[in-house]
Amino acid sequence: MIHTPRSEALRYLGYRGAQPDEATAALLEERIQAVEGAADPRWTSVEVPLTLRPGGVELGDWSINSEKLRAHLEGCTAALLFGATLGVGVDRLIARSAAGQVTRAAMDQAVAAALIEAVCDDACDQLARRYSGWYLRPRFSPGYGDFPLTAQPELLRRLDGPRKIGLTATDTCLLAPIKSVTAVIGLAKTPGKCHAGGCATCSKVNCTFRRDAK
Repeated sequence: MIHTPRSEALRYLGYRGAQPDEATAALLEERIQAVEGAADPRWTSVEVPLTLRPGGVELGDWSINSEKLRAHLEGCTAALLFGATLGVGVDRLIARSAAGQVTRAAMDQAVAAALIEAVCDDACDQLARRYSGWYLRPRFSPGYGDFPLTAQPELLRRLDGPRKIGLTATDTCLLAPIKSVTAVIGLAKTPGKCHAGGCATCSKVNCTFRRDAK
């Protein structure tokens, strides 16, 4: 079981360097246990050929118009389609907490957000070992820059996400279960950025939840 990074949960709650009071800290530990108990983390990936072209990329026979994705995959010769989820149990837990318990619901959301990122990071560690001799680029998800959110259903279809890990997209291209991630991960034979968190590749500098530069 992947455990929730407490510091990341606090960051999602808005504690940037500050520590919560004793009662808040105790409630956070309780909600970490609850979310982890409800979670069923799963992930899957599929390797595809990559061709860079003006204005976008070709992932196998899938053509995507996105300058940002193309720039992100510069230097890569292949790519991984990737999906991960905490499962429906976490969605149900959050829904129950939201029924009149605002503080607990906010904590469940923050804990789940931190946990799914930890699951993705662990999956990328496993992929890095699997693809020894390759360099993995950071995860780049639909909705980043000009990589359209409407790419979600096709990405999931190519991953066989519904069957493999129970991950689907709604009619509005949102992921279900909610605490899930899809992404494209570039594979390169030359060094570059490793599989850092999304803040490393995001140009939005005024985000409340942005990680401080290291």
